[in-house]
Amino acid sequence: MPRIVFVDAEGKTTEVVAEIGQSVMSAAVQNGIDAIAAECGGSCACGTCHCYIDAAWSEKLPAPDYQEQDMIECVVNPDERSRLSCQIAVSDALDGLVVHLPAGQY
Repeated sequence: MPRIVFVDAEGKTTEVVAEIGQSVMSAAVQNGIDAIAAECGGSCACGTCHCYIDAAWSEKLPAPDYQEQDMIECVVNPDERSRLSCQIAVSDALDGLVVHLPAGQY
């Protein structure tokens, strides 16, 4: 099963194991990653699962669709690495994915 490494705003890393097909957001919530609030439950409607994809991984993910892009414009401190973790499906190709977490979601 793929591993995801979450890096919090202070630099602390937490490695979790995720199931193929589940979202990065779901893996975070199931493993107690508090910086991912996931208030809308993964429907791409709130932005509280905002994260930054490590630069080494950004090209390995599909581009965000228009709905995700619109939501990213509403999050705190978006940048070119911003993604909504509810929109990233875990696959074997993402084993070792590094996800940086913002200091706060609102």
